[in-house]
Amino acid sequence: MRQIPVDTSTATVMVAQSPQPKVKDRRTGERAMDAETGAALSTVDVMFAVNGEVEILSVTVPETGISGDLMMGTPVALTGLIARPWENEFNGQKRHGIAFRAVAVTSLAAGASSSKAA
Repeated sequence: MRQIPVDTSTATVMVAQSPQPKVKDRRTGERAMDAETGAALSTVDVMFAVNGEVEILSVTVPETGISGDLMMGTPVALTGLIARPWENEFNGQKRHGIAFRAVAVTSLAAGASSSKAA
């Protein structure tokens, strides 16, 4: 599957919604797991602002990659962010979109407060 790296170096990124468990099957409540590592997956909605435009992105990240207290408005860094186009058909309806995945979502507020304390 095609993966497109996303450059976040000039973007302002903040948490729009705290991490939520990613569900594989809504009927059973089965949790989505990373196919390679077996880590439980979560989604974090972030406000991604660059060049005067703002988007809300839902980013999938392993639970092990979530660090710091990620509350609404917390500035964060997205490590290894990729965009992956997807397409499927369900009940004769074709759907498509872009899924976002990151290796880690790290609070920048935690780093700022620890550097002030030093």
